[in-house]
Amino acid sequence: MTAVESTPLSHSKRSSQQSFLSASERVGIAGRMFLWAGSKGAQGSGGERSRTFYQKIREYDILEKRRTVTALKAGEDRAILLGLSMILFSAMMYFVLGITMVRSYSDSVWTEESNCTVLNSSIVAEINCSYSCGSECRKSSRFPCLQVYVSLNFTGKVLRLSYNEESHEAHPECFYIPKCRKDHTLMHSIVMNISERLKTHQQVLCYYDPLEQQDSVLLTRLYGRGAIISSLLWPTCTLVGGTLIIAMVKLTQYLSFLCEQISRIKRMGLYSLTGASHTKVCTRKFNGGIQDGV
Repeated sequence: MTAVESTPLSHSKRSSQQSFLSASERVGIAGRMFLWAGSKGAQGSGGERSRTFYQKIREYDILEKRRTVTALKAGEDRAILLGLSMILFSAMMYFVLGITMVRSYSDSVWTEESNCTVLNSSIVAEINCSYSCGSECRKSSRFPCLQVYVSLNFTGKVLRLSYNEESHEAHPECFYIPKCRKDHTLMHSIVMNISERLKTHQQVLCYYDPLEQQDSVLLTRLYGRGAIISSLLWPTCTLVGGTLIIAMVKLTQYLSFLCEQISRIKRMGLYSLTGASHTKVCTRKFNGGIQDGV
């Protein structure tokens, strides 16, 4: 009886121990699953927050970059338009000066300078002229023709003196052509004053033809070398300024493009490093959670 009774007791003890072990195992497995799920949830929420944070930063950078590019684009367009306008204006000035001053200077044959001695200065005739008295009114008058002869010190020849190219083309025999007026006495006094000044200054600077094809010399040139240089200075400065503006804008655009390429390369490298470090951190957290659950 004792042996028979002890057998059921031992069986009941073993079954209770097995049930206790199975319950503890279930509790441990459930705990590990809870820890793993918790670590996974924390990992997922942290990854989403980091991605949202980086996405917001990137969107802000893109918006600021678009605003900056739009502002710079408008300023660059205005600068290029200013440079092109300056170049076009200088080209028009070159054209106008080329058909007026430069052409007259290049066509002139009186190119050499020398000293001349005044030999004779006298009024030889009266020249008819006309002046305006209204919109459709013209009246005639007369002015005295002052004839001046000089001796060219360089060659010793006696030549007739003219004031400039216009006076020589209008009346080669007269030194100076005053503006035609109604008052003949006023024009006569002007011409006599010029004659007295020439007699007072015996030596004058004159321009002659080095090829000796002209029988006259000039007291002054209509457009001298200094006048040509000073008149061409301003369109040249305008042309150089417009070209420099366009060149600086293009250089700025090129440097901006290079900076954008460099920043893009750095940004891609930073994102790759950040993603790798974030993956390592998540892996470590996940492994740590598993080890804690086990």
